[in-house]
Amino acid sequence: MGHIPFCVLVPVTVLAVVAVAAVDDEYTWPQWKVPLVRKRRTVPLSSPSFSAHPQPELSGTCGIECQRRLPSPSLEDLEQFLSYETVYENGTRTFTSISVQGLNEMTAWSRNASSSSRHKREVYGTDTRFTIADKQFSTKYPFSSSVKVSTGCSGVLVSPKHVLTAAHCIHDGKDYLDGAQKLRVGILKEKSRRGKGGRERGGRRKGRRRKGDTAQEDGQEKDENGGKGRGKGKSRKNRNRRSVESEKPSFRWTRVKKTQVPKGWFKGVSGGLAADYDYAVLELKKSSKVKHMDLGVISSVKKLPAGRIHFSGFDDDRPGNLVYRFCSVSEESSDLLYQYCDAKPGSSGSGVYIRLKEPGKKKWKRKIIGVFSGHQWVDVNGDGTQQDYNVAVRITPLKYAQICNWVHGDSSACQVA
Repeated sequence: MGHIPFCVLVPVTVLAVVAVAAVDDEYTWPQWKVPLVRKRRTVPLSSPSFSAHPQPELSGTCGIECQRRLPSPSLEDLEQFLSYETVYENGTRTFTSISVQGLNEMTAWSRNASSSSRHKREVYGTDTRFTIADKQFSTKYPFSSSVKVSTGCSGVLVSPKHVLTAAHCIHDGKDYLDGAQKLRVGILKEKSRRGKGGRERGGRRKGRRRKGDTAQEDGQEKDENGGKGRGKGKSRKNRNRRSVESEKPSFRWTRVKKTQVPKGWFKGVSGGLAADYDYAVLELKKSSKVKHMDLGVISSVKKLPAGRIHFSGFDDDRPGNLVYRFCSVSEESSDLLYQYCDAKPGSSGSGVYIRLKEPGKKKWKRKIIGVFSGHQWVDVNGDGTQQDYNVAVRITPLKYAQICNWVHGDSSACQVA
């Protein structure tokens, strides 16, 4: 091959650089102008009765086609939807109205078209969920950021003291659940909890730890006594069984100090848009030492390479185990993600995340872009026709600002990047 003329090489080189930049942008977290959510007024309310019961599945959600027939909410509407109730651990309750600033500076949040494809609920054909049973993995990031909520749902740590979960795990739209008065959050821990009498939960009496009692990270035991423990009659097989059992993770439970739920979730406030506000934040009494996951905002998941989301939760059919799954998003609206990730009750409230590069860096970072709401019956056309989906509530710039305000006390301290 002969030499390539310089006049030809330069344009080719420029095109290559532009192509690389375009591809890189596809894998980079977008930067948004974050609106401000300010507290306007907080007033006391009467204590809730905590009389509601968990619902196995939600119904009446206004789907994509249904939402197209609804007028776009005004600024006044959005301020009403984002105003919120706070319930404290002593049972008292307040209502806080908010104001929204900088909304006109926010990039337009387009509503995406939907297709006519329909599937069936929860698990579709072959179950593609992965059980993360070994604490070597379940107690390491990102799985360690997943938590269990005592009302039977899941959640995700978004700060050392705050958990993001689904609103319906706390409130049914009319009242708070009967288990929300003494709400607790379970965080996976590595060591077994000691019970009374010096016994661990497995029934073993507390004593000086022997080498060989605990499996090493590489799965091999080390015993300085040639494979025999200190107690006579204790076989290697029994010690191995104990080691395997000790690998199963357990929970460290922490009381919730206060709970915050957006008013848009309540019945009769946002009309057919209630599902868009199916999220809540729980503040823990004690900070966790577990690494949390940051929030992120992205306009379209389907336009990402593979269009794939991930989340982990505590599905009811696999008690005590963390369950991980990933799948592609099938449809999306400005506030909801419609997908067919295999899931079961108990996974509601899980943090839905993706992984992209940070702007200007080569480092990849996972961020929460939504909350898994669960299986829902959706009003397809606004005429009462129902179709079932697995639905997640996406983090929009406004919701990001509100959650940031709950976590940090000032939404101006947050930047989406």
